[in-house]
Amino acid sequence: MTAVLPWERANSKVCDRHLQRLAVVYVRQSTRQQLINHQESTRLQYALKDRAVVLGWEADRVLVIDDDQAMSATSAVARTGFQRLVTEIGLDHVGLVLGVEMSRLARSGKDWYQLIELCALSGAVLADLDGVYDPADYNDRLVLGLKGTISEAELHLIKQRMWNGRINKARRGELAFPLPSGYVRRPSGQVVFDPDEQVQTVIRLLFAQFERIGTLHGMLRWLVQHDIQLGVRLREGPDKGTLEWRRPNRMTLQTLLHNPAYAGIYAYGRRRVNPRRQDPARPGTGRVVQARDEWLVMIPDVLPAYITVAQFEANEAKLTANRARAETMGAVRNGPALAAGLVFCGRCHRRMIVRYHTQHSHALPEYVCSRDVTNYGALRTCQLLNAACVDAFVEAQVLAALTPAAVEVSLQAAYQVIAERAELEKLWSQKLERTEYEADRARRCYHLAEPENRLVVRQLEKEWETALAAQQKLREDHERFTRTSPRILSPAERQAITALASDINGLWHAKTTTVTDRKEIVRAIIDKVVVTVIGTSERVQATVVWAGGSTTSGELVRPVQRLSQLSYYPQLVSRIRELAGQGIGASGITDRLEAEGFRPAKGGKRITSNTVRNLMRQLGCLAGRVHRHRPAPSGEEPGPDEWWLKHLAAELDMTTATLYAWINRGWITTRRESRWPHRLIARADQAELAELRERRTRPPGWYSRRLWNEADGTPTDPTP
Repeated sequence: MTAVLPWERANSKVCDRHLQRLAVVYVRQSTRQQLINHQESTRLQYALKDRAVVLGWEADRVLVIDDDQAMSATSAVARTGFQRLVTEIGLDHVGLVLGVEMSRLARSGKDWYQLIELCALSGAVLADLDGVYDPADYNDRLVLGLKGTISEAELHLIKQRMWNGRINKARRGELAFPLPSGYVRRPSGQVVFDPDEQVQTVIRLLFAQFERIGTLHGMLRWLVQHDIQLGVRLREGPDKGTLEWRRPNRMTLQTLLHNPAYAGIYAYGRRRVNPRRQDPARPGTGRVVQARDEWLVMIPDVLPAYITVAQFEANEAKLTANRARAETMGAVRNGPALAAGLVFCGRCHRRMIVRYHTQHSHALPEYVCSRDVTNYGALRTCQLLNAACVDAFVEAQVLAALTPAAVEVSLQAAYQVIAERAELEKLWSQKLERTEYEADRARRCYHLAEPENRLVVRQLEKEWETALAAQQKLREDHERFTRTSPRILSPAERQAITALASDINGLWHAKTTTVTDRKEIVRAIIDKVVVTVIGTSERVQATVVWAGGSTTSGELVRPVQRLSQLSYYPQLVSRIRELAGQGIGASGITDRLEAEGFRPAKGGKRITSNTVRNLMRQLGCLAGRVHRHRPAPSGEEPGPDEWWLKHLAAELDMTTATLYAWINRGWITTRRESRWPHRLIARADQAELAELRERRTRPPGWYSRRLWNEADGTPTDPTP
């Protein structure tokens, strides 16, 4: 008895309505390796075109879609062939969809059930090697659903088995992964240093310079300045394993510093995919760096090490500290604030930020604790003080600490210069040796060629000339480097280093010492500076916490806005009353106050005569020369919502001079008396008073910054 094929039993599900449409054969293989090694599966899928002819379709009415070769069926996002299939079904162009098995169409339940639903709505049928299925029929739809579920579960099981095998192999330290620059893998699987000595020298030099410079970008600039390139072994292509020299870049250096392999640590699972950050169209994206305690595998002392584990951990800590975050001090920047990143608020124990305001075309820094204002909407900052007084205190403490170590500093500086020049000289000798080898190799290739074969000889001659030119250029560069930076320090250079180190104060203030250099020195010996303003006065309690854990405390004086904020303001007022009662004028009182040590609110050597005179008016204790006044006029009194200037200044708790500045800027409306002495009368109702009080709370220099922003074209505060 002849067996009946499933295709022949399925003729009842294929009718004329289906035959009038296209029959689509969907062909897919998951990987390139399957395309190369499993060609029988590919031939079997293309043979489905003959199955469609058996079912009644004309050969020219069978469409083969094979756009998704070497594409996984886990998602339909990047599969253009599957998207084309779905589009044709939605347009009612398809009567039959053929696949060797359902897993070829989709391994995702979402994509599979979307395809079934579209086929049911358009009246198309699906077929595989087992038979033909009508999605509109309940039994067939149930079978299709089970096949789709099994296909999705099968993919999960395959991935799970592969993952378990991979992680078990990694736990033994036997899982091979691409090696960073400076390492190669032997045919036996053993990882060793790169046999090229120049590659090893560059890697060791990178770590040494990062330890000295301390920042990633600073190390990059140093490498570019000395024309140092990185040796990289090609990982794929016809030249796989060939050494190629590339110029350094920031991302490569950052990856190199974060790689634990250089400390001899075999690590796996440092970066894992976060599905929420992954782009479906790019399978390699969405990787997130994990903390060290979350690495899947970490085995020390497996690989040959360029640095110690302690050095690796120190580099990680330094890179973390260089990040501009609230909990870290950040990298050294070019601003004039010496203790930036080191100052902590003594009240809330948070790190204070640096804020700059412009005064007389100069950027003046100040340390601000504004976390409550930023995060919680507080009305006032926790603490705000001028940076100059804090920096002067820190500078004095640092210079006092460095002076006893002057000789040791000079010897260490000389040793560091000699060691750095020796490393560079070693690198130059390796470069020269490489160019000499390349030139000799080009020469030997030229002489081995047949002279009659001019097509080859001309090219070899050109390559030889290029190698000789590169060798000559490198020799000239090396001679120039040797002249400018000799390997051994001369006696004059050693004497200069010792002399500079003995004069720490002169070296600190030298023009050649940059702000960045001073900040690096401060950060090397100081962990933090805790400042606490005593009330709202000019007195500030400061504590320096040194790197070793010891502390130094002191008190400094900061500029304040008003005389009334001074801690000795009651004594100042009492002394002015006393001197005025003795008949001494403002100038004489000013001289007495300077001699007795009274200082103004905003810093400086002496309180001015105008300030003393204003205080005497407020206190009602005018003295000195008797002025002849005109008869008191019967003048007019201010009307409703009008103020004499001195009364308005007292209401706003500010000086009359500042009030006049606000009038000149147009922030206050005034008029003059109609009679002599034609005094100014300001107008300010309750709403205007509230606005003026709010303006009074703004930080110093706000108006100058606003004018600068307007000139620069950047958005400004709409409030005038």
